[in-house]
This record gives sequence, structure tokens and C-alpha cells, in this order.
Amino acid sequence: MPPHATKDVPASTAAAAMPSQSLDVALAAARPFLRGEEDQVDPALPELAAVLRAAGAGECWHKHGTFLAHLLDVHRILRLWRAPDAVARCGLYHSAYSNSYVNLAIFDPGTGRAHVAAVVGAPAERLVHLFCVVPRQQLIHDDLLFHYTDDDLAADLPRSEASLRDARRGVFDDAEPWRRKIQHLLPPAGITVKHIRTGEDVALSRRVAAAFLLMTMADFSDQLFDWQDRLFDNTNGRLEFRGNTWTSLWPGTGKPGLWVSSISRMGALYTLIVREEQIYIAHRAHAAAGQQGDDSITDRDEDIQLVIPPVFDGCTKVLNADDQKVARDLYWEAVCNGDEVTEWRKVEQLLQQSIVKNPFVGEPHLLLAQVYLNMERYGEAQKQAEEGLKLLLEWGSSWDKRMPWEGWVSWGRAMLSKAKDKDWPHNSFGIISLGLVK
Repeated sequence: MPPHATKDVPASTAAAAMPSQSLDVALAAARPFLRGEEDQVDPALPELAAVLRAAGAGECWHKHGTFLAHLLDVHRILRLWRAPDAVARCGLYHSAYSNSYVNLAIFDPGTGRAHVAAVVGAPAERLVHLFCVVPRQQLIHDDLLFHYTDDDLAADLPRSEASLRDARRGVFDDAEPWRRKIQHLLPPAGITVKHIRTGEDVALSRRVAAAFLLMTMADFSDQLFDWQDRLFDNTNGRLEFRGNTWTSLWPGTGKPGLWVSSISRMGALYTLIVREEQIYIAHRAHAAAGQQGDDSITDRDEDIQLVIPPVFDGCTKVLNADDQKVARDLYWEAVCNGDEVTEWRKVEQLLQQSIVKNPFVGEPHLLLAQVYLNMERYGEAQKQAEEGLKLLLEWGSSWDKRMPWEGWVSWGRAMLSKAKDKDWPHNSFGIISLGLVK
């Protein structure tokens, strides 16, 4: 259909981009999680977590720790990304019935659904159940992500932004290649996938599929590190799950994993889906206003708000897999050096180069902040601490999983406070006595 224009038509308000946040705003959003006051975010969370504890989630192993810790972390990430209640609660219970990735059936799907629904709410339980019966590896990777190269995503992002601008002033073109591709992979009426256990058809709306893509970003970012790279021979950093080194000893080296590039690709694809949804709804509103037909598609789950996470500059940048690997290796070289005064300049350069290659994670900035504090370059230390903290708060999870997210955030805040005071201890007992933050 050729493009046509009418009066201005507002795009969907059901899909929202997360505005750029200041460090103070990001810290205020994270403070309930840092202080153990998550009930300020969701008053039901203590009860939700208690059910998981009583079911034994804290006793189950899960990749980077326990199943309970992972579920709470995914919930935190989704809340910091401002996901709606049903999606965030689904993140908290996302593997409760077992799913295509893990065998952790804490709740029996045949007898436990009503019990779970009574706790998390029916909308969230429906998402949990769907999440646990869809073939997620096939859906996210084979059916969606692997249809795009990095160049495809990089080209379609600005095209989709221009199309969305056109839609907001009433100009639509259904024949645009980027839109036709999304419509083919995820039609407005949704898709059908096979139940992982029964083989029966399972209907997924486009919005539910998009929400599962968002949840997979949060899920993977919380749990992936070097050990999984070794398990799946992820030497190229593309996270294609093609290897089978099942003998790899857990937990491996603890080195950051090569997962950031894949998550950036998911984020870019998610943005394309969100923009196509906005255009679709704007076009439908235009058609209704002009009495040009009606929309017979139902059950599109338009009550599910699709939010854009702040990572990767609002999910608009794709990290090259090779750059990711170079950045990680430069960072690790810096980690393994830098104790001596004679190495500071070298470590500074390693971290600067790492940041250039991968500017989307916070830990290299925090290491560089410490190097600058050691060198009494307080202004530069403050700048790096602020940037590293902001990135960590946006992620809600750590890239370098040798320390938990809360540990990295508190360390960054301690360094930022000392940088502002232009005061850094020059003895070991002074370093270990740090901790107070402002």
C-alpha cells in the first residue's frame, strides 16, 4: 500500500521509551533494592518471595548461585526497566513450572496454577505459564534473532525511527521492508508455537512474544558469565549455543562472559517490534477515524505495556561481537595487573581501550576510577565513577560477576564519595575501612 497522509495521529501510548536518567534518579530507583525495601516497589513482594522460599527455591542451584537469587534478580532488573506489574512478576516466577532451559518445576503446572495465580495475580500467572511451555530457544533465537545480521539491525533502527515519526503525523507505508519483515516474523495477530511437552499449539500474541524477548534480556544478563561460554564453545561471542563442552568445570574463571553483543541484538530487535506495534495502533486509529474499515484482530494483549530498557542507549545500538571480545580481554588484562605503581599507566590505557570497544557496561569505568584515585586524579575519578555507576544502575545486574550487582554499586558509590572529597587512602587498612556512602 502506498504511503498516505491525513491529520496528525498519536502513536500508541501503550509502548513507552525509558527517558535518559540522571545518576541521582537512577540511584533513587535502585535504593529500595539496595536497602532491602523492595516492598516499596511492590507491596506484595514479601509474600511473593516467601512462597518461593517455602517451595525450596533457595535450595536449588542455578548457574550463578541459587534459583531464588536469580528470580529476585530478574525481578529487580525488570522493575528498574519499569516493566509493568504482570511482566515483572512473571520475571520473579519465570521458571516456576520449569521451562525449555531449566528443569526446576517448583510448582506443578497441572495442580499449582490456581495457587500461583492467587499469589501473583491471574495476568502474571498466565505469562508465567506461557513462558514455561513455549520453546524459548527456538522462539527467541531461531524464529526471531537469527533472521537478522548486525547490519540488518543497524540499518532498520533508523528506518523504524523515521517510520514512527511519519506515523505520528499520519503517514503510513505498509510496504517498508523493515515493517514487512517484522510483520512476517511476528504478525499483528500473533504466532503459534508448539508446547514443549505436549506438542500442542500455543498461541502467542505479538506483545507477549515481545515481553518474553525483554525478559530473556533480563534473564541472560543476570546469569551468564565465562562458564557458559566454555559450555557452549562461545568463542566468537555470538551466543549461538552450538557447542557441547559439558565437562566444563563450574564456576570457571569468573571472567565476564561474551553475552553483551547478543543482548544488544535482542534489544535492537525488541525496539523494532515496539515501533511496529506503535505504528500499527496509530494506523488503526487513523482507519477508525476515517471509517476506512475495522480491526477484526482480537486477543492482542494490548494491556501489556512494552517499555524500552535504558541499556544500549535505549536499545538503539548493537555491539559488534568481535569488539565485545576485545573489550573483555583488555579488561581482564587490566584486572590481572595494576597492583604496582609502575603498571598504572598501562592499566589506564587498557581500560580506556576496553571502554572504547564496549561502552555499554559499567565495571571498566569503576576500575578506571580506582586507578585515577590511586593517582590522585580526582576529577577524572569522579567522572568515571559516575559513568560506571549509572551504567550498573541501568542494567540492574553486573557484567563482572565476581561480585554481585549490589557490591559493585556500593563500591562505585564509595569511590565517588572519596573522589568528590579529593581524599583516597594510601594504605591497606584505609582501603579496607572504606564503605560509608553519601
